[in-house]
This record gives sequence, C-alpha cells and structure tokens, in this order.
Amino acid sequence: MPTSFSPLRTWRADLPASIVVALVALPLCLGVALASGAPLFSGLIAGIVGGIVVGALSKSPLSVSGPAAGLTVIVFAAIERMPSFEAFLLAVMLAGVMQVAFGLTRGGVLAEFVPSSVITGMLAAIGLILILKQIPHALGYDGDYGGDFEFFQADGYNTFSSIWRAARESTTTGAVLIAGVSLAFLFWWDKARPKEGPLRFLPGPLVVVIIGVVGNWLLGLLAPTSRLGRDHLVEVPVAGSFGEFTGLFSLPDFGQVGNLAVWTTALTLAIVASLESLLSVKAVDELDPKRRTTDKNRELFAQGSGNIVSGLLGGLPLTSVIVRSSANVDSGAESKLSTMLHGAWLLLSVALIPAVLNLIPLAALAAVLIATGYKLTKPALFVARYKQGWTQFVPFVVTILAILFTDLLIGIGIGLAVGFAFVIARNFRTAITFACDGNDCLIRARRNLYFIHKYELQRELGRVTDGADLLIDLSSTSYVDLDNVEIINAFIKGAGYRGITVKVRGDIGKRTAPLIQAPSSEASFA
Repeated sequence: MPTSFSPLRTWRADLPASIVVALVALPLCLGVALASGAPLFSGLIAGIVGGIVVGALSKSPLSVSGPAAGLTVIVFAAIERMPSFEAFLLAVMLAGVMQVAFGLTRGGVLAEFVPSSVITGMLAAIGLILILKQIPHALGYDGDYGGDFEFFQADGYNTFSSIWRAARESTTTGAVLIAGVSLAFLFWWDKARPKEGPLRFLPGPLVVVIIGVVGNWLLGLLAPTSRLGRDHLVEVPVAGSFGEFTGLFSLPDFGQVGNLAVWTTALTLAIVASLESLLSVKAVDELDPKRRTTDKNRELFAQGSGNIVSGLLGGLPLTSVIVRSSANVDSGAESKLSTMLHGAWLLLSVALIPAVLNLIPLAALAAVLIATGYKLTKPALFVARYKQGWTQFVPFVVTILAILFTDLLIGIGIGLAVGFAFVIARNFRTAITFACDGNDCLIRARRNLYFIHKYELQRELGRVTDGADLLIDLSSTSYVDLDNVEIINAFIKGAGYRGITVKVRGDIGKRTAPLIQAPSSEASFA
C-alpha cells in the first residue's frame, strides 16, 4: 500500500531527483507539442500541470505525468479537425471529466489484468526506443522531435533508417563530442558517486547540462565551426514581459460544447490516456525499490483532474509517462514531492530563465535519455525473463518487438494478445490425472475445471472399467463449472448399471452452483 506523504522526511532524496526529471521532461514536453501540431508552450503547460496537480492528487509515490508521445497522432488529427485550438482544449477538459468518472466508477481495476511479462516488455521496449531515437540527436541531427516513439516517422524514415541518415549526412563534431563526454560521465558517475557526503545528492544529468552548455561555449572559442547553432539547442518560448508570458496561456472555447467532434475527441482521449496511465503506473510500481502499490482508481481521478486543469490553461492532454517516471526512480526519489517539484522547476525556469534553457544542447539531453533507456533495457532483464521460461519470455520479447516496430499502444495490444494466448494454452494443459491399481481407480483434478476441460474429463471417465471403485478427487479445486458438473453427474447416474462405485472428495457444495448428485449408496461424498 502507498505510504503516507512526508516531504520533510524525503526532501534530501526528492530534491535532486526532481531536477533530473525536469531536465528530462523539458525536451520531451517541447517535442510532443511540436509533433502534435500544437503551440510549444502547450507542451510545457501539460508538463507543469502533470507535476504539480497530478503529483499532488495521485497516490503514486514515483509516477510522473506529462504530455505523452502515445497521444501525438490522436492530438494532431484532432487539432486539424477542430475549428480552433481552443475547441481542442475544450475536448481535453471534457476528457479529464470523463477520466474522473472512470476513477469514481472503479475503472482502474483494468490494470490488474495485464501480465507482468507485458509490463516488463513495455519498459524494455521504451528503453530501446529511447536509445535508438536519441542516437540521431547525439550525432547532431535534430530534425525529428525529441519525444518521437513511433517506428514510421512523418518524414518517411523509420527508427533505423533515421540513424543511418544521421550517421551518413548529419554528423556534427560538436554534438558527438558533447554527447560522448556526457555519456561517459553518466556511466562513470553511476559507479563513482560517493555513498556518503553532500556529493551523493549531486544529479548526474545536471552536471551533463553544465558540460553541454560550457562545452558548446568552449567550442565557439576554440573551434567555431564545430559549435552547435540555434537548431541544435533547446527552444523554449521567451516572453519579454509578464503580459507576454500570461499571453502564452489559452482558455477553452466553451461555445463549441455542442460540437460532436469535440465530444468524440474527448472520449477517445479519455480512453487512450486512461489506458496508458494505468499501464505506466503499474510499470512504475514494478520499478519501485520499495514495491509500493498505487491506487489505480485514485490515479484515474488524479489524471482526470490534471487534464481538466491542463485544458483550462491551454495545455496538451497528459498521462503518466514511463520515461520521466523511470528517470525519477533511477535518481533515487522516495515520494511524490519529487514529481511536484519537477513541475515547479519547469514553471519557474520557463518563466524566469528561458534564455538560459535555450543554451542547452539537445545532444547533452540525448545523452541523459540514452542512459535512462539503457537502465530500462539492461541485458540482465532479458536473462532474467529467459530463466523464467517460455511462457514469460515469449510475451516479453513479442511486446518489445511489437512496440519497437509499431507504437506504444498497438505494441501493448499485441503483447497482451500473446500473453493471454499463453494463459489459455496453460489452461489446456493436463488438468486431470487418471490412475488405476487393480480395481481401484482415481481421477484427480489438479486445478479449477472450466468448459475447456470437458473433453479431458470425459476422456478420463471413459477409461474407467466396469466394476471399478472410482474416487473423483476435487479437493484441489476452488471452482468446477456447470458443464463439468453435469458430466460428473451423468457418469454417477450411469455408474450403478456398470457396477461402478463412485466417491467424490472435496467440499463440492462450496465450489459449484449445482451440487454433484449421489443418487444411490454406491455414489457418495467423501
């Protein structure tokens, strides 16, 4: 169960973690907004609201919310279809209302039906995608937005061909140097970070940002041709005054409340955002070193409240997102204070120091995301799943490949289908054993019996010879469905004509709706 929120107890761990999450969130917020065809600032609004509002209302200690790459296609199509961006904001707000309703009606239970192999496959796939999608940025090609998760890109390239294009046509010495030094530092710092003293709280990604800014400045002095230009740096909207800053926010167009397209978009966003949030939160619970469990219904309420506020302020729809959440876990966060602070840092930085943010090279942030991706998809994870057997390993690998070659939601759907196929296949395995010793025969159900076990039960009952003494052992079951009960009853009724005595072991009356009948003294309950 979630622990009580105690910021005074955890702030030393949460403060540095929140800075890391803010640095990871910044390019992703801007990238998702760019890919969605929305104003760049709308992505930042969603990130801020996801941190402060959702963080305050959620019971998840480590999940971080913000604009999600999985919604970009839906958002882009919706904005194109709407009469104005303000009409789309109304759809975002209405989607939040629907999510609140989902939470109040306990819709969060859906998350519990997802196999763990699919959840870990999703995490590993996101890690691989982070690495692959950030390689072009590390090489100096920044034509694709930072939060891109889809295999087939809008520019006609895909995840792999984009890397080849970047390596062949767009490699920039300055980007490679900054990304290389940053990655080397991050992996070194993971091992060299002191266990005691104030330096143990120093966030590696913050150092990487400093390396990137200072390194690019030095390149301008020592090798001007290698210095990264405006196209390779963060691009946060800069307001010249408080009035200009407040002008970056937008209100929904409530006059579009009768527009059917607004309502269909709202319902689509509510369903997809809820599913993505539930899956992400469940995955974060598995990443949590303390293995705390999040109230999924409360999470839907928090996500819905966040979308209501985001829509009212001019932001994109938001969900719980794995990349930011995993960075939060990896940075040692202990409570949701880190999530809330990351939202506050985003707000303060875009309001007070946007020009400073615009000095950060995208190559440095790419290094942070590559390191985060590696931690999500370490080789040890594949080895561990392999050792658990094919029923765990195959859905895990299929989920990874499906997400890698499609997108997040389609890939999860394919992974779920394969996972459920293995569940069904396991139920088709031998559930009933048969043995005879002379005239004494035993039929034992090793687990619950459903309609899919009818053939197996009939087959084993057919092996009982005339005049046998048969024990039907159902003591290991907690449920026997009506189809199998009728088969057993029919056998018992005909047993006397064949000289067969039947005994049934197990508290059958508590396990089935209809009692198994014993019409004569030759068939009785044990």
